[in-house]
Amino acid sequence: MEKEKYAGDGVVTGHGRIHGRPVYLFSQDFTVFGGSLSSAHARKICKVMDQAMLVGVPVIGLNDSGGARIQEGVESLAGYADIFQRNVLASGVIPQISMIMGPCAGGAVYSPALTDYTFMVRDTSYLFITGPDVVKSVTGEDVTQEELGGAKTHTAVSGVAHHAFDNDVDALVRLREFYNFLPLSNRDAAPRRQCDDPPERPVYSLDTVVPLESTAAYDMLDIIRAVVDERDFFEIQPLYAKNIIVGFARMNGRTVGIVANQPKFAAGCLDINASVKGARFVRFCDAFNIPILTFEDVPGFLPGW
Repeated sequence: MEKEKYAGDGVVTGHGRIHGRPVYLFSQDFTVFGGSLSSAHARKICKVMDQAMLVGVPVIGLNDSGGARIQEGVESLAGYADIFQRNVLASGVIPQISMIMGPCAGGAVYSPALTDYTFMVRDTSYLFITGPDVVKSVTGEDVTQEELGGAKTHTAVSGVAHHAFDNDVDALVRLREFYNFLPLSNRDAAPRRQCDDPPERPVYSLDTVVPLESTAAYDMLDIIRAVVDERDFFEIQPLYAKNIIVGFARMNGRTVGIVANQPKFAAGCLDINASVKGARFVRFCDAFNIPILTFEDVPGFLPGW
């Protein structure tokens, strides 16, 4: 083991541009020691995060790691502590995005959960503290990787992941699209772009979308897409706490955060998961100077929650 040397130590770091806007990023390489984190690996990630905070630019992590490199012992664990500290220091200062591109286990799952947004790839990316074999040896329960930490589990049940995509290419394309909604740091205003959707256009569908019967359900997404620029709405956590909708759109070219009750699910009542989902999104928008547009139709809190 001590004779094996790999340039870069299993992680590629650097900076570039997405649609002309600067970004810092790191990408773990599973072909080098399973993407496991060593002391040098951790120092590289910490350095790129420090630079991102210094410049005031978002940081993106492409995660594909088996966890700590056990051959390095406690030094590897100390590396995770350093990364977690950067996650905390960068919170509310620069946007942090994690893209899970493969199976991540052990210490490799904590940092993505601390970032602002976590995206996954269906059927190929996993997040779990310990794998199915360990679970079986301890509890005797047979569980698959997908059931334990797949994209469906984390987007619909735990709420750890904010979106899941069909494949790696689709994930990276949608990540670039999502990046355009975000400011570079908490010192910048919400980004603007040229808008070809006239603000004075009439929206005739609003006359009929809300039913006359107060007990009838309707889809709030129809209203949101009708109002925002070019019907372009990037929903966050669409499968988790469906009774509330959060996401990003544009009004007259400027990014806005959307918070809306969804009468289509649980009549739009607020429960614990919906409240946490909405509150976390509002905190992010508040930290990064993003205006919030609210669509409200809520009977109240769900009884018993």
